[in-house]
Amino acid sequence: MTRLLLGVTLERICKAVLLLCLLHFVIIMILYFDVYAQHLDFFSRFNARNASRTHPFSNSSRPNGTVPSYGPAGAEAPSPSAKPSTNHSTTEKPLQPCQETPPGLVGRLLIEFSSPMSMERVQRENPDVRLGGKYTPTDCLPRQKVAILIPFRHREHHLKYWLHYLHPILRRQKVAYGIYIINQFGEDTFNRAKLLNVGFLEALKDDEEYDCFIFSDVDLIPMDDRNLYRCYEQPRHFAVGMDKFGFRLPYAGYFGGVSGLSKSQFLKINGFPNEYWGWGGEDDDIFNRISLNGMKVSRPDIRIGRYRMIKHERDKHNEPNPQRFTKIQNTKMTMKRDGISSLQYRLVEVSRQPMYTNITVEIGRPPPRLARG
Repeated sequence: MTRLLLGVTLERICKAVLLLCLLHFVIIMILYFDVYAQHLDFFSRFNARNASRTHPFSNSSRPNGTVPSYGPAGAEAPSPSAKPSTNHSTTEKPLQPCQETPPGLVGRLLIEFSSPMSMERVQRENPDVRLGGKYTPTDCLPRQKVAILIPFRHREHHLKYWLHYLHPILRRQKVAYGIYIINQFGEDTFNRAKLLNVGFLEALKDDEEYDCFIFSDVDLIPMDDRNLYRCYEQPRHFAVGMDKFGFRLPYAGYFGGVSGLSKSQFLKINGFPNEYWGWGGEDDDIFNRISLNGMKVSRPDIRIGRYRMIKHERDKHNEPNPQRFTKIQNTKMTMKRDGISSLQYRLVEVSRQPMYTNITVEIGRPPPRLARG
């Protein structure tokens, strides 16, 4: 009796398995024919579209294998002796504005400085960047034109890494931009803010259409490409969390590292101070100028505004400015007379390199300090 029940049970199990296999086979066949039909439909449309675009003058040496367009899809290609029609005008579909959040962003990035870097490698990796370090998206209309200004002296090693990382980031962000290295001539005391004032004026001489200015130290690399290098309704502080500060904002009024102002915002605060010789203080003065002119600093989320700094020793002739704390307290009295309106410098050289524009300037030296009696 037990064997009989066991045999009946096994028979039912076998039938159930057989039915499941049959059902699985039917589903697979349905999916197969469905995909096959779509496949044929796709290739029929693809071949038809290609056939309508084929013409005897296609040039395979053009970038990306593109060919000149003579008219709408399906229009007959001209013969070698045909002349362009004077009463038939072709219209290309106008470019749409670039999206607020570009679709090609990656997010969190791995930033490292151990691999050797060369300018030749940077050029190979960025073939679309034009002479002078300029780029404009080809598939959409950028919302702003951005000049990126870097105060500089004897930092060639850092510059290679900066360009290596920033060019691809900016291209993914669909930014129309130009990169300007503002190089201080000579070996006198360094003046970061004054160099940035020079960069503002010289960039506008190069292209008066710039309406946004990003001011960046050469040793700071963003760790997330969602930190969009553009200008906002309020002045922008991008470098919210640096690794040297434990990825935290060191204090509420911090405005150092990387910041951005529109042209109108920059002029409203009379640019940056010219009298901060040596390291420190100028970014706090700029923060004060912004606040005193009724604006507020905007920042990205702390998880997005992270930066890695290329470690280095303190630069020579860029020692901490002992007068910085006194000057910061007097911003309200000095900002109208000290800034872009009082800027004086001598342009030494403008050199357009493949990945950036170098502007070498002589900005003078700090006034002699009064001896204490």
